Amino acid sequence: MKRNSFLKIILAAAGSLTTPFAAMAKNDKKDRGNKAIKVVSGEDRFGKPISLFTGDTFYTKVSTTDTDGDVYVFESTRVKEGGPSFHLHYEQDEFWYILKGEFLFKVGEETFTAKAGDTVFGPRMVPHAFAKVGKGEAKILMFYQPAGKMEAMFKKISEGASKNIKTDEEKDKFFHEYGLKLVGPPLTYSKW
Repeated sequence: MKRNSFLKIILAAAGSLTTPFAAMAKNDKKDRGNKAIKVVSGEDRFGKPISLFTGDTFYTKVSTTDTDGDVYVFESTRVKEGGPSFHLHYEQDEFWYILKGEFLFKVGEETFTAKAGDTVFGPRMVPHAFAKVGKGEAKILMFYQPAGKMEAMFKKISEGASKNIKTDEEKDKFFHEYGLKLVGPPLTYSKW
């Protein structure tokens, strides 16, 4: 066999072996559309903020559907003090950027305060909680990566789904459906 013929056979075989993988990689690309998204401060991506509990409003900035599930971003305006129970996410990293006000955070065994301009990161499977401290309005930009079912969960709660939950078992089941596990009470703090 001549060298040129041998090389042609090898290259043809290599091409036929890699073609299916190239096709799969091409199909794996996510369709994010071809338009940028701008959402003005204090407004919701879809014009319908999510209201949770008294005085907490979530303004979606980047929706789960915008990123094919890669990330979910919302601005949370909080009027009342306090925050969520100590919990963990099975599959999402969570991070927070403080826009206004002051918050107390506990991530794993670390506890610290964060104020406007500070960023806090909470890795998946690490218990965490935060609480707005002090009077007045506070704002925090929150990110979930990947998005998981967080946006859907907040919408369900906003629609009243959690009002029918009566037992701890029902609460655990509800949050588990959305990739969370409650592991303790909300943070306590001294009011100044």
